[in-house]
Amino acid sequence: MTLAAIGLGANLGDPAVQIEQAILHLAGMTLSTLLARSRLYRSAPIGPAGQPDYCNAAALLETDLAPRQLLTALQGIETACGRQRAGPRWGARVLDLDLLFFGNVVCTDEHLTLPHPELARRNFVLTPLAEIASAVSIPGLGVVADLAAALPQDGLCLWQ
Repeated sequence: MTLAAIGLGANLGDPAVQIEQAILHLAGMTLSTLLARSRLYRSAPIGPAGQPDYCNAAALLETDLAPRQLLTALQGIETACGRQRAGPRWGARVLDLDLLFFGNVVCTDEHLTLPHPELARRNFVLTPLAEIASAVSIPGLGVVADLAAALPQDGLCLWQ
């Protein structure tokens, strides 16, 4: 089994409900066990102007899936929850699931980059991740708690 982290985000429809539904999907994934999930956070959107705030969370899995199999499963959950892959980059969406890290795997190809290339720059990813995996060391980046502590918390609060 390999330890993997998933970042969850949504800002269309009922974002908190969509995140909770996605976590239920993660809990039911084949060859995987949901170990932990964070609380829900509200963050200011990145990307095109005029978007609603995002609801964000993180989840920690143990999985026997290979990285690309896990990515395919995550994309299947997004589709099942109503995501359509049209629109601008970083645009509003019903659900976004990002594979943040997968054990000690480091890779870059046209479909998958591990660890996630934006991970160390996003408080809305690292703060929830630090709740559930603070001591984990991410290859090439460092310990989650240290990475989270190095970022300002501007625009981030608990979802109410």
